[in-house]
Amino acid sequence: MANTSPQALSSTRGAAMYIGALLGPSLLLLPGLAAELAGPASILAWVGLLALSGLLAWVFTGLGTRIGGGGGVAGYAAAGLGARVGRAVGWCFLTGVILGAPVVCLIGGTYVAVLLGGGPTMSLVAGAALLALVTALTLGGARSTTAVQLVLVAVLVVLVAVAVVGSAPTARAANWVPFAPHGWASIGSAGSVLMLSFVGWEAIAPLVGRLRDPRTQLPRVIGVAFVVTAVVYLALSTSTISVLGARAASSVPLADLLRVAVGAAGPVVATIAAVALTLAATNAYLSGAAALAAELRMSRVAPGASRGLQLAIAGAGVLLLGAAAAGVVNTAQLVAIPTTLFLTVYLGCTAAGVRILSGPMRIASAVACLAVLGVLAFSGWTLLIALLTMLAACARRPKTPPLPTPTSTIKTRTP
Repeated sequence: MANTSPQALSSTRGAAMYIGALLGPSLLLLPGLAAELAGPASILAWVGLLALSGLLAWVFTGLGTRIGGGGGVAGYAAAGLGARVGRAVGWCFLTGVILGAPVVCLIGGTYVAVLLGGGPTMSLVAGAALLALVTALTLGGARSTTAVQLVLVAVLVVLVAVAVVGSAPTARAANWVPFAPHGWASIGSAGSVLMLSFVGWEAIAPLVGRLRDPRTQLPRVIGVAFVVTAVVYLALSTSTISVLGARAASSVPLADLLRVAVGAAGPVVATIAAVALTLAATNAYLSGAAALAAELRMSRVAPGASRGLQLAIAGAGVLLLGAAAAGVVNTAQLVAIPTTLFLTVYLGCTAAGVRILSGPMRIASAVACLAVLGVLAFSGWTLLIALLTMLAACARRPKTPPLPTPTSTIKTRTP
């Protein structure tokens, strides 16, 4: 039935919100990080994950249409695998948000440090400062609106276009040799980190109920979002390798490409965009995390609880950034921690899809589930964090009736 509400979304607005959910600050780091892990062969990881992303988009379309817009990742998992698994998936998602926020701030901090001529220590300090700033803003009641996030994502897309087109004349085929300098297994390692760029399809839940005619609009919205994000990802990752060559393993690939494209102003523009995206994306997650935690706890979002959660995120930032400063973890491992948690979420949802959906969508769910398992196999020790989170969630006794399904939020993606 068509939605006649004045707040109903057009297909254009819906696609814009979806693109905003899929693109974010992680795009500023991951092309260089993937090149560091797998060299030019990292492009195969991008292509493979784009195929998986298409399957996930299809599966979440089916789950959203079947279950409705009032649920979320925990609701999908609970519908197919039971309330206990749904609760575990919900807490994995929430933990991924908490541990991902410091990573997003580190990405922005790295751009600041490189612009100022600093090294890893300055990156960590700048990242901590950004996390402290956004936490203070959120505690003070500041909110990053959807409109602001979409504008910032549009700016990011424009910057990528300028970087790719402007640097194209300097691309060299020789930069693709050797193709797999770290061996073929490194493609899996790159894929396990790159998956952070493909978190966002769970945003289907709230969109379903806001579209005027979901049955007609939803495939169109998802198709446009997938094509746009696929073009952006492939264009930036290909240019990073073709143009930068040996410098592709950069912590600020977009700044390096913009320097080639437009000169000395390029890194300055990239840094301003990185800081703005970092603040907006982290604020969106900090604002939404309290509501998600309250639903998982089956309680109201009281101001005190919200402040406690935001301070917990700040504490996670101190722990993770402190571990990086001490040399206990590197950037790739920091990125892998929330990525593994989000992969666990997708594993639960696709497994639920196998039980809930039928026909071709059930087959797509099974294939996606196996593919997610394959990517998880390269996650290493970060799997322990996901396992401990699930065990802790399953051990909790829900209050009164079973867990109400948490609502996903439209967001500019973390990390």
